[in-house]
Amino acid sequence: MLKELKREAYEANLLLPKHGLINLNFGNASALDRGRGIFAIKPSGVDYEKLRPADMVLVDLKGRRVEGKLRPSSDTPTHAELYRGFPHIGGVVHTHSFYATAFAQAGREIPVLGTTHSDFFFGAVPVTRPLARGAIAGDYEAETGKAILKRFAKLNPREIPGVLVLHHGPFTWGATAAEAEEYAVAVELCAKLAYHTLALGPVGAGIIAGLVDRHFRRKHGPSAYYGQE
Repeated sequence: MLKELKREAYEANLLLPKHGLINLNFGNASALDRGRGIFAIKPSGVDYEKLRPADMVLVDLKGRRVEGKLRPSSDTPTHAELYRGFPHIGGVVHTHSFYATAFAQAGREIPVLGTTHSDFFFGAVPVTRPLARGAIAGDYEAETGKAILKRFAKLNPREIPGVLVLHHGPFTWGATAAEAEEYAVAVELCAKLAYHTLALGPVGAGIIAGLVDRHFRRKHGPSAYYGQE
């Protein structure tokens, strides 16, 4: 089972450059075995072209390495915080994708401007609050995860499976690493569309709430009818 967990994380990481979501080594994906309390994550700084399934590092939910000779991603504590805080998820992806990171650096949420966005996110993709100086100087990556959880205190992480970390970049999550990857692609697509839509200057009052609800509910929840059974 742990070999398969490594394979799942490995395949999710390989898709990051394939989907154009990363430059150099700026990104990582992890996959969780919730029953064992162990997740597999990309090793820190290893080129994607050189990555192998066996290179994936196994870590417990406290962020401690339990198997692997390589150091896990520096973002491992953030992943651990998300796994502890969102008990329904089994995969986390972090990228520095171009448009989503631009919104994060500007401190702007990705607004709902069309049905493409509402097919994936039932609301704007939010931005985290600034970290305090002490948090930055201390356990920075864990504090980043805590900032995400705090931002979702009044939001539903099932309905908005992604966030922009202020001045940093996007994190997404899902039931599996593959699903978290899909949301990472969606965040970047929605950010790109939003950027160009705002540049054009939207005409009218914007998308109506009923259309947002209809598009989200037809793909998610008990009333979903998109795709095959």
